[in-house]
Amino acid sequence: MSIDLSAAAGFMATHARVLDRRRFQLLVGETDAAAVLAALDAYRNPDGGYGWGLEPDLRSPESQPGAALHAFEVFEDVPGPHARALCDWLDSVTLPDGGLPFALPLTVAAGTAPWWAGADTTSSTLQITAISAASAHRVPDVAGHPWLDRATRYCLDAIEALDERPPAYILAFAIRFLDTVHDVHPEAPGLLRRLAGYVPADGRIAVEGGTEDEFLRPLDLAPLPGRPARELFTEDVIAADLDRVASSQQADGGWTVDYAKISPAGALDWRGHATVQAISLLRRNGRA
Repeated sequence: MSIDLSAAAGFMATHARVLDRRRFQLLVGETDAAAVLAALDAYRNPDGGYGWGLEPDLRSPESQPGAALHAFEVFEDVPGPHARALCDWLDSVTLPDGGLPFALPLTVAAGTAPWWAGADTTSSTLQITAISAASAHRVPDVAGHPWLDRATRYCLDAIEALDERPPAYILAFAIRFLDTVHDVHPEAPGLLRRLAGYVPADGRIAVEGGTEDEFLRPLDLAPLPGRPARELFTEDVIAADLDRVASSQQADGGWTVDYAKISPAGALDWRGHATVQAISLLRRNGRA
């Protein structure tokens, strides 16, 4: 099943923020890494962290762990000079047990989702720590950074302590973390096998507290071919999910998301981000 890159380009020009337009251009060979990093810098704060709506449902300007995750997504594709400074900032807000709080106190609550605005700022959460560490591990510039070592240890211990199926996003992000560190931490393979017992064969997991149509699917847990997490699913299940992603391109050329829309700007930001992520995913899997 093919996608329409020309229509996607039109969607991005019409609706997407500059960062995602630059990321799309990089995917199709129309710009370079420097342009992408310049767009990312618009969200950077003097403390080395990121805010300003880089996480589309968290519009507050101060640096936030949720925004750091999206910065690492960019650094995975285009390693930049500020990746280690971001780790320095994360180290400064990491709690004594090595984990990150879901969010830090907001200076501006307008336009922000309640799960960010009402987050416990004093306790570590596996959800945000696992996906941030997983993404950071794929950025060569931050290998061996003290924050990443602390976060990795926290995640391994927190996953070991799970004694029942965690909520959907925690399960998905823990699996992605274990997949990333599978080859370098000896306990990771066993933990991944244990979490596999919580995943249905079709990989379709309802998101607790989400919209009626909000589910995580196989490629949310195992996006990369050739990695251990892919062994959680049959080839037919992965092929069907790739078909689903390809067929989800909308009539306007972009992709959309199935979770709650919080603000007009955030809803469009998510669509631009989702479009880049979908095309990148399909390309990595030989489908675009």
